[in-house]
Amino acid sequence: MQRKRTRLDIIADMLTSIMEKGNRIKPTHLMYKSNLSHTQMKGYLEELLDKEFVQKVRQNDYEYILITDKGFEFLHKFKEMNAFKDTFGL
Repeated sequence: MQRKRTRLDIIADMLTSIMEKGNRIKPTHLMYKSNLSHTQMKGYLEELLDKEFVQKVRQNDYEYILITDKGFEFLHKFKEMNAFKDTFGL
């Protein structure tokens, strides 16, 4: 049985989704790639914007979500913590 994703897992999934799409993604695509409902995505996105992990930009009549340096740093540290946890079987 798979465990439920934690808040940090969801944030990491969102940032990874942005990174995998060339560091920018449309909000709807982020919602689908992160496997979130619209309401959930809006809440998490607001938190990521407040913490400056992502930023919104408008290009060619479309809104995009971009990952920031702070978002990259969070994702790097999150992956390090998971590798550490996995190394010791925690």
